[in-house]
Amino acid sequence: MNSMDIHQVFQHLHHRYPFLLIDRVIDYKIGDYLIAIKNVTFNEPYFQGHFPHRPVMPGVLLIETMAQATGILSFKTAELQPEDDSLYYLVGVDKARFKQPVEPGDQLLVEVKLTRVVRGIWKYTGTTKVADKIVASADIMCMKRDIEN
Repeated sequence: MNSMDIHQVFQHLHHRYPFLLIDRVIDYKIGDYLIAIKNVTFNEPYFQGHFPHRPVMPGVLLIETMAQATGILSFKTAELQPEDDSLYYLVGVDKARFKQPVEPGDQLLVEVKLTRVVRGIWKYTGTTKVADKIVASADIMCMKRDIEN
């Protein structure tokens, strides 16, 4: 079983607070899958406005959490780390589904599976679970691009 703590996650993603959404990787297999954890806490900045009377994690952030997991797996698979002159972009989301709300106190189990790489576009299927129940799923496409200075 392969795992990564938060310090190793930092090495594979440019994201930082408040937008880093992966707390720990609990298992991965290069070129195949990655399973990560996101602890959802009440002090997340989006809960102040979404929704104050019943805090719910926005669905787009569930997709972003899965996309960040794909980034880690892509970099591990390609044996690369992020560089200052390139970014790993989300380029497509298909079949996104949201089954139940995610609230403060939930722990997300994020699972992504690499389905194929075509012309630099990495294609994944992803699911996010809380207590063994699927809360969100999507097909995600991402790619690495150089930044023009």
